[in-house]
Amino acid sequence: MKVAILGTGAIAHAHAEAVNALPQHAGLEAVELAAAVDIDAVRAEEFATKHGIPRHGTDLDALLAAGDVDVLHVCTPPSLHLEQARAALAAGVHVVVEKPAVLSLAEIDALAAAEEQADGATVTQIVQHRFGPGAVRLRRLLAEGTLGRALVAQCDTLWFRPPEYFDVPWRGRFDTEGGGPTMGHGIHQFDVMLSVLGEWDEVRAMAGRLARHVDTEDVSMAMVRFADGAMASITNSLLSPRQTSQLRFDTEAATIELSHLYGYDDSHWTVTPAPGREDVATRWADDVAASADGAIDEGRSGHLGQLVPTYRALVAGQAPPVGVADVRGTLELAAAIYKSAFTGAPVVRGEVSPGDPFYETMAGTGAPWPPLKDTTEETS
Repeated sequence: MKVAILGTGAIAHAHAEAVNALPQHAGLEAVELAAAVDIDAVRAEEFATKHGIPRHGTDLDALLAAGDVDVLHVCTPPSLHLEQARAALAAGVHVVVEKPAVLSLAEIDALAAAEEQADGATVTQIVQHRFGPGAVRLRRLLAEGTLGRALVAQCDTLWFRPPEYFDVPWRGRFDTEGGGPTMGHGIHQFDVMLSVLGEWDEVRAMAGRLARHVDTEDVSMAMVRFADGAMASITNSLLSPRQTSQLRFDTEAATIELSHLYGYDDSHWTVTPAPGREDVATRWADDVAASADGAIDEGRSGHLGQLVPTYRALVAGQAPPVGVADVRGTLELAAAIYKSAFTGAPVVRGEVSPGDPFYETMAGTGAPWPPLKDTTEETS
C-alpha cells in the first residue's frame, strides 16, 4: 500500500513519522511512504530527503494520474482540503486529512457525496486523541456500566498564540481557516468529549475577538446539554499563557480527568472515585497495567495510534474507524457554537441545515466585529 503526503509543512512531519513506523506493526509490513507533493519544490525535496521518501514533486494531478498511490494524506491549509480530497477520491485513492477536514457543514456533505461516488475509496480525518488508551478505556468503562451515567463534563483548550502567529495570511480567517480556536484548536478536545458523551441536544455560547489581529474569534465559551441529560462546558482560547488541554468527566461512580497539552499518555489521567466506589480506581489501574505491554507508541495519543487501526482497516478492505459521519457530528457542534455566539440564541441539534447561513460557513451571518485581515494575500 503506497502512501503520498500532500503539503509538507509542520504537521506533515507527524504524518511522515507515523507512516514510516507502520511497517513495524502486524499486518502493515507492506505500507510504504512513496511520495511527497508541495507547491514549493525545494520544500518538497527537503521533506522527502528527511523522511526517506523516494519521489517528490509539485503536481497533485500528475501524482494521481500515475495510478500508483493508494492513500493520500492531505496536510495543506484547510481551505484546500475539499477539492484535493475530491480529486483523490475520484482517482480511487483513500484520503487521510488533517483537521479540520473541511470548513463547513456544506463542505462535509459535499465530501460525503464524493466518497459515495468513489469506487471504494474512503475518507478519514485525524482525531488522534480519540485513540489514546485513556480515552478508549473511558469509553469502554462507560459502555460497560462500570462508571454509571456521565453527568457533568468540562472541556478546556487553553492555548497561547502570539500576535505574529497570525501573520500567516490564511490564519485567523473564516474563508481559509474556517474559524478561530473553536475550529482550529479546541476541536480536538471537544471531539474527544463527543466520542465519550455521544449526541448533544442544545448549545448556548459566546465568542469574542479580544486581543489578536484576526477576523475570527480568539476565545469562545459554550454550554452544552447532551441527549441523555448530561451537561458540559467548553472553553477555546488562544490567549492563555499557561497552556493546557483539560477534560473532566463526572460520572455517578467517579471523576475522570485528563490534563495535558498537545498529547497524552496514561500518566496524564487521574481517577477520583465516589465514596464507596474505590473499585473504580482499582479497575482503572488494573487496565492501565494490562494494556502497557504492546501499547502503540508507548501508549501516547498521536498520529500513529490512529493510523495503525486505520491502515489495518484499509488493508482489510474495511471502513476506517473514524468516518465522515463522525467528522460531521463534531463540525455540527462547532457550527452551533458559532451560531449561538453570533446570534445570541440557543441552537438545537439539526437546526444548522441547508438554507441556514451557518451551514455554508462558520461565519454565518457575520461576526459581531469588523474584519481585519487582508484577503488579497496568497493563501496556498
